[in-house]
Amino acid sequence: MPAQHITTRLVATLLCASLVGGCYYGQAARGQFEVIYKREPIMKLIDDPDTPPELVRRLEVVTAARDFSVEELGLPDNKSYRGYTDLERDYVVWNVFAAPEFSLEPETWCFPVAGCVAYRGYFRREAAERQARRLKKRGLDVHVGGVTAYSTLGKFNDPVLNTMLKWDDVQLASVLFHELAHQRLYVKGDSAFNESFATAVEEFAIERFLDREQSGDSMAVYRERKRVRARLMGLVDRARRDLEALYSSGGADMRAAKRARLDALTAEIRELYAGEGLSVNEEWLGAPFNNARIASMVLYDGRLPAFRALLADCDGDLECFYSEAERLAELSKAERDAALDALGAVSRK
Repeated sequence: MPAQHITTRLVATLLCASLVGGCYYGQAARGQFEVIYKREPIMKLIDDPDTPPELVRRLEVVTAARDFSVEELGLPDNKSYRGYTDLERDYVVWNVFAAPEFSLEPETWCFPVAGCVAYRGYFRREAAERQARRLKKRGLDVHVGGVTAYSTLGKFNDPVLNTMLKWDDVQLASVLFHELAHQRLYVKGDSAFNESFATAVEEFAIERFLDREQSGDSMAVYRERKRVRARLMGLVDRARRDLEALYSSGGADMRAAKRARLDALTAEIRELYAGEGLSVNEEWLGAPFNNARIASMVLYDGRLPAFRALLADCDGDLECFYSEAERLAELSKAERDAALDALGAVSRK
């Protein structure tokens, strides 16, 4: 699409958003404008002798993964991730999560394209932190997290971002598969379904991609990372279940008991990393755990056992898996949750 057509379309979006949705939609439109306006074709950058060699190498990894996503995974064959944008910052957006003081049910916000989701995204950290302060004044637990990638569900031909290049090649390809999975299937108003579905596709895809690339060393690193993450999420899930029991009990001093369980979770994570001989990211672990942060973590993995079971039932056939996931997507929220609960229970046996 010619640059002037992109500009006209996004200016129209910006004006509409500012008039209809006020400041929040205005900042979202301006942020999306920056992402698209700065986009350059990946193949042009690869062919440009002035492009730094390491950037060329990373973009070649992206190109290989993008082609694989179409040829082997049945993910959308469109212009998404065929361009590159350097935003000159570490994160593209900052998501704000919130939950009541004694509940793990996250607050949700509803938007025209994404439907109702369990977070609110800001293209500037200061804006996210202002929103976090407003939510805290309402007595909510709040968590702000930087995000390296997001999907417009194919509406704006999402580019690869410099924020995505902070990860290694395996993580870069994984993020690409995850975001493209959102373009294949997305259910408005069901963040847990969407994120767990995309994570299941990502897991399946990266194993096959690394196998095709004959990257045995990377495969070993990936599987080890996945094993440690599974242990980490096991700790988070146990804390989640303990907190849910605490909140439902209506005990006399829930606030102190909650803080003690969250402090114990922090200590358990430190012990896990020490036992694995891994260093802890103090910036990550130093941020306090609360209901909102736990809700943000289980968002990506909460329904993952169910989707893994669904993929196993399909004997690893992705078209079967997509078809079954689409069938679930057509159910009511209550019916879908019941079906996922049943699948998840089978996977844990």
